[in-house]
Amino acid sequence: MEFTTALRDRYAATRQTTERLCSPLETEDYVIQAMTDVSPPKWHLGHTAWFFERVILQEHQPGYRPCDERYYYVFNSYYQSFGDRLRRDIRGTLSRPSVTEVYAYRKAVDERLASMLEKADERTLAAVAPLIELGIHHEQQHQELLLTDIKYNFATSALRPAYTGARPGPSASGGSVPAAFLHCRGGLVEVGHADKGFAWDNERPRHKAFIADFDIMNRPVTCGEYREFIRDGAYTETLLWLSDGWEAVTAQQWRSPLFWEGVGDEWQVMTLSGLRTIDAEEPVSHLSFYEADAYARWAGARLPTEEEWEHAFATLGAENGEGTFLEAEIFHPRPATGSGDSKLLQMLGDVWEWTGSAYRPYPGFRQAPGALGEYNGKFMSGQMVLRGGSCATPRSHIRPTYRNFFQPEKRWQFTGLRLARDHN
Repeated sequence: MEFTTALRDRYAATRQTTERLCSPLETEDYVIQAMTDVSPPKWHLGHTAWFFERVILQEHQPGYRPCDERYYYVFNSYYQSFGDRLRRDIRGTLSRPSVTEVYAYRKAVDERLASMLEKADERTLAAVAPLIELGIHHEQQHQELLLTDIKYNFATSALRPAYTGARPGPSASGGSVPAAFLHCRGGLVEVGHADKGFAWDNERPRHKAFIADFDIMNRPVTCGEYREFIRDGAYTETLLWLSDGWEAVTAQQWRSPLFWEGVGDEWQVMTLSGLRTIDAEEPVSHLSFYEADAYARWAGARLPTEEEWEHAFATLGAENGEGTFLEAEIFHPRPATGSGDSKLLQMLGDVWEWTGSAYRPYPGFRQAPGALGEYNGKFMSGQMVLRGGSCATPRSHIRPTYRNFFQPEKRWQFTGLRLARDHN
C-alpha cells in the first residue's frame, strides 16, 4: 500500500481518540491494575506509542536514538524478539514514568514519526505505510482494552465510580425482538479474508470449508433470557458444564455474569456509567466461554462454529447493518432493533460472540517472519474464537472475518453469545 494523506489523517485521528478516551480519568485512575489481565491506562498509552517507535522509527530511520531506552523495557508487551520486558502482572506497580511523562512520550513519538515521513524517500514510505496501518489497528485494539480495563478497575471500587454520564436509551423498536432461528444453507463454502484491504494474518488465507445446513438465532441472547438460566439453578447443575467450566464455576464461585450484583430478580449491573438495573432486552455480556456453552446446552442448542458464523453473515445478511460501537460513546450493549424475520441482527457491534471453535491456524497459514509474527500466531493454543466486535470496538476496526480470541474462562471483555443448532 502507498503512504497517503488519508493514512496520515487516520493515524492522527486514532491517536487523538485514545487520548480522548482517557480524558475523564483522574491521575490516580491511570495507575490502577485490579487484576493481571487488566493493564493500567497509563501503560496502554505508553505501549501504543512504543509500538510506533520500536516497529517503525527504530527499524526504518538510520541512526535512530530512542526517546528513553528504559521505555523499551517498560512498554513492551509480549514481543520476545524485542528483548526483555516488564512482567504483565506488575504493570500497576509503576508510579514512573508519570502520566505527564507518558503523554510527553506520545507527543515525541508523533513528532518524530511526522519528521521521518516528511524526509523519507518513496522506498521507505512504501515500507512503512503497511506498518502504520497495522499500528493504527493495534491502537484501536487497545482503545477497546482501555475501556474494558477501566470498567473492571472501577467495578472493584467500593465507590462504584462512573466513567461517563452517557447511558443507553430505550430500544427504538419499543419492545423486545422475539428470538427466532433462521435457516442457513450449508455446502462447500469459502471463509477467511480475501486479499483486498487490511486484515490480520490469522484471518488468512481464504479457504474452503464444508458446512452442513444449520439454524442460527436472529439476535444475541439477552439479559432477560440469561436470567431464566440463573433462575433455573444452572450454576449448580453439573451436567450443563464442561469439566474445566465446572471447576471455574466452583473455584470462582460464579453465580451470574461478571458485573451483575444482587439476588433473585433484583439484579443490577456495573456499567461504565455506573451501577444500574439490568435491561432484560439488551444482550447479555461479560460471559466466559464456559457460561456461553452451558447456556447453549441448557437452551437445547449450541454455539455456532466460526465458519458457520461467518457464512451466516455472508448469506443471510444483517438487518439495520450493525449494532453499537465505540463511536456511540455509550460503551454498553443496546437492545436489538428491527424485525429479525429474515436477516440477522447485531452481528457486528454490541457484544463479541463466543463460537464453538478453538483458535487454531487456517489451512495454509504462514506466520509472518520477525517480531510481528508474534502478534497472533504464537497464541494459537488453548483459546476460543469470538466474532463480531462490541460496543467498545471502533467501527473501522471490525469486519466479518475478524477472529478475536481469549482463554475460555475470561469474562472482563464485552463477550456474549448467539445460539445455533443443527437443521433437521
